[in-house]
Amino acid sequence: MTLPAAQLCVVVPVFDEEDNILPLAAEISQALERQTLAFQIVFVDDASRDRTWSRIEAARALDPRVHGLRHGRNAGQSAALWTGFSHTDSRWIATLDGDRQNDPADLVAMIEKLRDYDFICGKRVSRQDNRVRRLSSRVARWARRSALGVDFADTGCAVRVFDRKALDGVFGFNGLHRFLPVLVHGGGFRTLETPVNHRPRVAGVSKYGVWNRVWRGIADLLAVAWYQRRRFRKQSSITSIPPQP
Repeated sequence: MTLPAAQLCVVVPVFDEEDNILPLAAEISQALERQTLAFQIVFVDDASRDRTWSRIEAARALDPRVHGLRHGRNAGQSAALWTGFSHTDSRWIATLDGDRQNDPADLVAMIEKLRDYDFICGKRVSRQDNRVRRLSSRVARWARRSALGVDFADTGCAVRVFDRKALDGVFGFNGLHRFLPVLVHGGGFRTLETPVNHRPRVAGVSKYGVWNRVWRGIADLLAVAWYQRRRFRKQSSITSIPPQP
């Protein structure tokens, strides 16, 4: 199933976020009405155990630009993002977390930069996280820079806007959401990291801690480092023999 295309699709993966769906849908719509692209909002419910899906249906009843996709079993944030990418046809894609800590207003300024870049990703300032999570993010940045040879300050930030073509050469895997800017940059696309707002969580609970992702993060880092060394690079020019007259 492919959803009807709009110029811009905002993909929002959610899991047990029943209290955030309706206010987030309204806030995204209000923010994006200030720009000129026709848009749709696609919530991807990763088999939530609460009333998240019914809230998505309620948001759809209030605004036909809201759509919902639902996993039959829990597969993780990366899988939910990939479902959103795979089941929409919009040229321009934006992403946000479903916990309302991202500010949809940041998307408007990022959309304006699409004239000069293929992929714009956020860098959270004044992060509303505890000290342990902030420290783990700094360690993760050092590890990425050492292993991958590229320095993004905050690859875990979900605020992104990009041209669909930037996904060329990107494949779905569990952990994609933490490495998407690195993979796009490694594919030769024009990338920009820009400061964005970060807000405290007002409803629901975090699904991530430090210890439930540290070993998976290390394994993913090693795998991505291997792939980056082995992948084909875009050729700036290709010469062919002209056909015989």
